[in-house]
Amino acid sequence: MYSAAVFLPLIGAVIAGLLRRQIGGRGAQWVTCGAVGLSALLSLFIFNAVALQGQTQLVPVFTWIQSGALDVGWAFRYDTLTAVMVLTVSWVSFMVHLYAIGYMHEDPSPARFFSYLNLFTFFMLVLVTSNNLVQLFFGWEGVGLASYLLIGFWYTKPSANAAAIKAFIVNRVGDFGFALGIFGVFAVFNTVDFGAIFDAAPAHADTTMTIFGMEAHAMTAICLLLFLGAMGKSAQIGLHTWLPDAMEGPTPVSALIHAATMVTAGVFMVARMSPLFELSDTALAVVTFVGATTAFFAATIGCVQNDIKRIIAYSTCSQLGYMFFACGVSAYSAGIFHLVTHAFFKALLFLAAGSVIHAMSDEQNIQRMGGIWRHIKVTYVTFWIGSLALAGIPLFAGYYSKDIILEAAFAAESPVSQYAFVLGVAAAFLTAFYSWRLIFLAFHGKPRADEKVLAHVHESPPVMTGPLVFLALGSILAGMVAYGAFVGHGMEAFWGHSIAMLEEHGALEAAHHVAWWVKALPAVLAVLGIGMAWLFYIKRPAFPRALAAGFRGLYDALLNKWYFDELYDAVFVQPAFRLGRFFWHGADSELIDGVGPDGVAAACRNAAARFARAQTGYLFHYAFAMLIGVAVFATWYVIGYLG
Repeated sequence: MYSAAVFLPLIGAVIAGLLRRQIGGRGAQWVTCGAVGLSALLSLFIFNAVALQGQTQLVPVFTWIQSGALDVGWAFRYDTLTAVMVLTVSWVSFMVHLYAIGYMHEDPSPARFFSYLNLFTFFMLVLVTSNNLVQLFFGWEGVGLASYLLIGFWYTKPSANAAAIKAFIVNRVGDFGFALGIFGVFAVFNTVDFGAIFDAAPAHADTTMTIFGMEAHAMTAICLLLFLGAMGKSAQIGLHTWLPDAMEGPTPVSALIHAATMVTAGVFMVARMSPLFELSDTALAVVTFVGATTAFFAATIGCVQNDIKRIIAYSTCSQLGYMFFACGVSAYSAGIFHLVTHAFFKALLFLAAGSVIHAMSDEQNIQRMGGIWRHIKVTYVTFWIGSLALAGIPLFAGYYSKDIILEAAFAAESPVSQYAFVLGVAAAFLTAFYSWRLIFLAFHGKPRADEKVLAHVHESPPVMTGPLVFLALGSILAGMVAYGAFVGHGMEAFWGHSIAMLEEHGALEAAHHVAWWVKALPAVLAVLGIGMAWLFYIKRPAFPRALAAGFRGLYDALLNKWYFDELYDAVFVQPAFRLGRFFWHGADSELIDGVGPDGVAAACRNAAARFARAQTGYLFHYAFAMLIGVAVFATWYVIGYLG
């Protein structure tokens, strides 16, 4: 059961990919959806046995690497953290697979697409079930590969190819740091096995290591390097630029990447490595600062974007920031709690956005929508539910998970945690604003689309609306059902030893005793954000244009995503191109080829040309040459004789 839950999607990917001509697109859909569906069913039994009954499992598979002190086995580590992730990943992935049957029904390559989806799910399951850092890195790089294939699935589009390459390269920056972090772990602990690392971690709390000739606190250096990898995979500020461009892939891909798989890998890794992060206050402070900054930064950009999928993508960046600063104040279980609830409502929002795009004949600009809610009522209602959960409105899933994060940040009482609390509540206001800006512009008001487009607006088929309803239920119920076990009084018994937290880091416990206004503030700001969106886009629709004109510089900065892409293009991309052109034209073509093979070939051609000019075909030329030769020979002979 434990191995099958991981390997079933791989089997589905291999069958759909290699036998696509024999089984066809419909057969590939049956195989891949069946494989991930079985994994989802198995995840229920696993969750019951491991998380609810406390039957932690270590399932050996085979010995992978044995070289000196390095002994890497392939095994599945099933504790509560793993069981929660397997349950979330498999069920959200299953809903995405079902939805994709309807969304991709006209695509000419369904077998290839569903094979990639299964492969993506397999690598994510490998990542969350890993028993050591090398196995985790295998899954980590695997989801990066699968994301490259899925983002660039429509490879005939130059923009899709560029987005896939961008995602791959930006993630390699973070992955380089992650790899160095793994090397650092092995250097300190002489193992990469999680159990051995976590057991030995307290003994290395004050260990130092030499880096570039300088002594550094080992746990701080290791955790910062590991977090660099998390920043790339989870699109934190500085390494976030790939995530919005990933919208070039089909909408089911966007939902899978942004909801429960690739982007949450960094949050999971930080929670998994919590025994090390707990030993470095500096690393925790950096995680808190970066997460809080990202939460606010991405929310500001989402307020002015017009592409329906990009708005939700920046929302993902922002919500990932919440998860990270929860981990930064040692509220790891709160971060994972938000990861789970976010998986439901963010997958719902992306799939509902795909339903809107499907209804609007592939239109994605919300400025060219409006007045369509009567025609797509299921999509409209589920979009409201997802947005209510995202905004943290009471009784919806996001309310429980987001609020406990903000309360923990406030209760931590450190300068960086207060910074996180302030930016977190500000981001909560902005989140509600841009969510209802999207709803009001896309669904309400006067229709702004072409008449031909409006004439074909229709609700999506049941195979697409069914997953929307399922995810909507999760967006309502997940928070209230899981609150007690995840972050309430039952959290110690529920999480066991799968997440570590020092006694002095008691922000999560203290979060339950903060002042009433701290608990109420995020919900109040969310309601105010909704009200401001109504005022701007329903009551006074001319006001946003006037505001943008009055603050043109700020508006342009937000619209252009704070110019991060332009900055990176000027600092990294263009210099790299210039250096490449120099090596191509100057070093390779002119120097190496010019002096080497091209130079030798040119010299031979020149010599042959000179000899060819001597072959004129006239007899008197040859006779003259012979006379010169005889004269030269006679002169040489006479000189030699006289000498």
